[in-house]
Amino acid sequence: MEEGPYKYIRVRTDNVKLLCVLLFQLARIQTDSVAATLKELYSDVHLEIVGMTTIGDKILDTALSKIGEKSLFTKELENALEKNEVDLVVHSLKDLPTTLPPGFTIGAVLKRENPHDAVVLHPKHKGKTLETLSEHSVIGTSSLRRAAQLKKRFPTWTSKILYLSKDSRGNLNTRLKKLDEKDDFAAIILAAAGLRRMGWENRISQILMPEDCMYAVGQGALAVEVRARDEDLLEMVSVLHDHDTVLRCIAERAFLRRLEGGCSVPVAVHTELKDSQLYLTGAVYSLDGSDSLKETMQTSITATGKVTAEVQRVGVTASKISGEAQDRAERLGTDLANLLLSKGAKEILTVARQLNDAR
Repeated sequence: MEEGPYKYIRVRTDNVKLLCVLLFQLARIQTDSVAATLKELYSDVHLEIVGMTTIGDKILDTALSKIGEKSLFTKELENALEKNEVDLVVHSLKDLPTTLPPGFTIGAVLKRENPHDAVVLHPKHKGKTLETLSEHSVIGTSSLRRAAQLKKRFPTWTSKILYLSKDSRGNLNTRLKKLDEKDDFAAIILAAAGLRRMGWENRISQILMPEDCMYAVGQGALAVEVRARDEDLLEMVSVLHDHDTVLRCIAERAFLRRLEGGCSVPVAVHTELKDSQLYLTGAVYSLDGSDSLKETMQTSITATGKVTAEVQRVGVTASKISGEAQDRAERLGTDLANLLLSKGAKEILTVARQLNDAR
């Protein structure tokens, strides 16, 4: 949840307006990209973009894992949807809970940007990597998931610190400015997708591959939330669905839902779709990374050409994508979670949650 979901769309086909509500610059860029695509497809739709701030966005002096679950960032947006004040909400998919409130659904999941995490170095460390930074370097992150995995990946870092800092939250502009102008961090870890969308690829010093740090559920994908009862809008936005991204994210979200995970526990995933096979790797970690479980499973998602009625799967409605393929993706996520639970995942996550709450 690094850049908020904070964008709405109001849509009418009678040439009235389309409204987006947003907060940060990245949110504006993400909203503009969705609005531009809709405008190309539906030239009679008028667009107007305005801003909104949620409670979650105002609490920037506390790590995400300490301020509650994802609904803190979405409740106010969904209130506006429910009141018909707006018609669509553009989110970063990773900000959306795996179970949406009654009456709402994800009507579109767009093609995924690079889902991996990236290392952004302080300018004085240009050219280095996590491996070559000094032992006393401080790496900033507001993510339990990132901190746990990096501690596990580099267990010999006795002096190097990976810690959850209140200063590592906020919009990307602010965080990069703090990194560059202060000497608090040697590097910070951010989502590569956000940096790429902002046009700041040159700040990426290193992409963390799955063997170093797997990503968050839904990371890198944009989602459009709508009222579930609004069939016209569902039909309108359904053309934005990206087939592969939908199936990957359904599997990831089913995995997280079965584990009952969230921001307050370290859960990570990696998905790949190759030769009609969907591969899902999922893992859970203790806060210090010393205890973990990681497994991989796969399933065939060969399309049968058959689509289903507008059925939600982990909050997603994708009626133009094979229902059988979606069901298999959802089962894959659930089965992998069950495998980890059978090996003790619940105990690891319970302890992680308790320790985080006690901080």
